[in-house]
Amino acid sequence: MGCKGILGFDYGIVQAPLGPDISGPELVAAVANAGAVGLLRAPDWEAPDYLRELIRKTRTLTSKPFGVGVVLAFPHKENMKVILEEKVAMVQVAWGEYPRELVCEAHEAGVKVVHQIGHFEEAEKAKNAGVDAIIVQGHEAGGHVIGLDGLVSLVPRVVDLVSSCGIPVIAAGGIVDARGYAAALALGAHGICMGTRFVATLESFAHPLYKQSLVELDETKYTNIFGRSRWPVPHRVLQTSFFTENGQLPDHENEDNKPIIGHAVINGIEKDIRLFAGTVPNARTTGDVERMVMYAGEGVGLIKDIVPAGEVVKRLVEETKHLIQQLLNA
Repeated sequence: MGCKGILGFDYGIVQAPLGPDISGPELVAAVANAGAVGLLRAPDWEAPDYLRELIRKTRTLTSKPFGVGVVLAFPHKENMKVILEEKVAMVQVAWGEYPRELVCEAHEAGVKVVHQIGHFEEAEKAKNAGVDAIIVQGHEAGGHVIGLDGLVSLVPRVVDLVSSCGIPVIAAGGIVDARGYAAALALGAHGICMGTRFVATLESFAHPLYKQSLVELDETKYTNIFGRSRWPVPHRVLQTSFFTENGQLPDHENEDNKPIIGHAVINGIEKDIRLFAGTVPNARTTGDVERMVMYAGEGVGLIKDIVPAGEVVKRLVEETKHLIQQLLNA
């Protein structure tokens, strides 16, 4: 047991596709250059030309392979065409089914398919579709959370399900350090996927206040009050002072009739940000950033610094190897 690579990468560490544009070319390239799996996030609307630019810009920053994450709940057919045409190393899909026909199409283009799931039944469908790997997202994860099961119970079940097929299982949700990595390996996972830890890096496109809040605050909440109009699914957020004071929103309300509290350019398009919107503040966001949503997983209390993404990967690999060796010698 150790920090072995997966899917042709040096290490079994995946940087989650952080929306809407937090995992841009700079972060993805830094992760890739460190030997881990960096994932761009495709826009939540059809933007094939813009996505092609993102992919090509990333290639100017790294010669290593990387991938793109796609949310299947949003329009994505044209974006997917670009991903296959550009022949990135992998496409990560979530929030919907990705049937065998599309998996075959990706394989014909030389692109691996990684499906993120949050329910055991979803894992069965992904297995039958012939995906190359499965990310198991536990309830501990930050951002939009698919299921209610924790990693400790869900990962072993999925590992048992796919063990005869040789499909690698990647654990996601609340993992930020070597202890989480080692625990995931002990559960039978082949690697880990981290989002919150990579938001708090120098290369992430998150707003500085968002990054600093991840270092300073320790608590998260599972809620459904942000972004109801655009994507009404539960999510885990950082318990900021704004959330502590305004953590309830009547079921019939959403962000559409709330005041505009800021502005941002997101994937090339100018956007107003309303109170209770589901859009996290990126580096170019202006306005009342403290009242904007900040997604975070349950492991946020273990994040103590903002460092280069390559340093995150290096620490994880070295400290996990050391920890496993200590356990074996105990």
